[in-house]
Amino acid sequence: MTTIPFVMKTNRRRFLKRGLFMAGTAFAVPHVARSAQPAYKAAIIGHTGQGNYGHGLDLIFNHRPDVQVVAVADPDEEGRAQAQERSRAARAYADYREMLDKETPDLVSIAPRWTNQHHAMAMATLESGAHLYMEKPFTRTLAEADEILALAGRKDRRIAVAHQTRLAPSILFLKQRMQEGLLGQLVQIDAHGKQDRRAGGEDMVVLGTHLFDLMRYLAGDVEWCSADILQEDREAVGGDIHAATENIGPILGNRIHAQFAFPNAVQGSFTSREDLRETLGPWGLMLTGSKGQVRVMMNMVPNLSWREAGTWSPASGWDKRFRALPGDPSAAPDVSQSHTTANRRVVDDWMEAIADGREPVCSGRAGMKSLEMIMGVFQAGLARQRVPFPMTLRAHPLEPSA
Repeated sequence: MTTIPFVMKTNRRRFLKRGLFMAGTAFAVPHVARSAQPAYKAAIIGHTGQGNYGHGLDLIFNHRPDVQVVAVADPDEEGRAQAQERSRAARAYADYREMLDKETPDLVSIAPRWTNQHHAMAMATLESGAHLYMEKPFTRTLAEADEILALAGRKDRRIAVAHQTRLAPSILFLKQRMQEGLLGQLVQIDAHGKQDRRAGGEDMVVLGTHLFDLMRYLAGDVEWCSADILQEDREAVGGDIHAATENIGPILGNRIHAQFAFPNAVQGSFTSREDLRETLGPWGLMLTGSKGQVRVMMNMVPNLSWREAGTWSPASGWDKRFRALPGDPSAAPDVSQSHTTANRRVVDDWMEAIADGREPVCSGRAGMKSLEMIMGVFQAGLARQRVPFPMTLRAHPLEPSA
């Protein structure tokens, strides 16, 4: 296995201490020092037609002169050839296990957005001795996530999950402003999904994973959840469980309203129902505190708007409306909303975490905790009872074995 070179840590320590890194006036994750020659061998696992290559996860090494992409694996011949060209891989394989065995990479990107093969791919990658970057959702079940994390611990390997918005400059900026007292005492975080044709369970699995990751980042670990899951206008029951349109496991309901308890008496909610799409607008979060509210509209660099607390009366309503939050990095004219730039921030942090011997910011454990919120909603809604966290049920709540 190639030895990882030493990386200067001063900026990173400052980033971890303050929750962000300021370069001039723009917020960004510090870039890792680059060696003149490639120091790492990287490989990419995809599956054309079965989750493809996620949100640009075949391109995550292209910006790094210290990484050589030695191979890509895809069982589909045409897709494999295209991925090899995009990623500039030296070789291509139909079987990812053969690739891992022959190439012994230091770094592997598991790209498919479908979760049905994540566990097998991740376990094979870690067994080969490589560090791992994976598309979200992390896994199909919590049991699968537990096995992956345990193996990574035994192998001393670092896992990063593509929850790119956690390291978006506007989210780092918001975290700092909250620490400085922008909202006063945080009271509530309300999240809503895209609420499109996938509204309900599928919306929660595919996009809720990002929202839940941010809720934990801003409020801490969940203590319990409860949920109402409906199929149209009635309570969803076991007979309503069905497969999603993508291979991400079983789902339930097309209308979901879930409640979460966080530390310090902070309450949270998640809503997804198609008839609220025009009312709530694009997916995002609303943070409410004793001094005001911040609206987070999701993108690769989420947009922030702000309303200070003011005097309300039935005649005048709120005396202050939402407006741009001063200093919001997402308002910069040159801000990039591309997956390439967003992945770069997470990859750079992951690479530095490998060198520093620490967990990445977008860690595998954080990916598991986001998935746990999804599984908790399904369990609470189906059982119609509050579910404490950490969850004891690690199988999928919607499968017969659970």
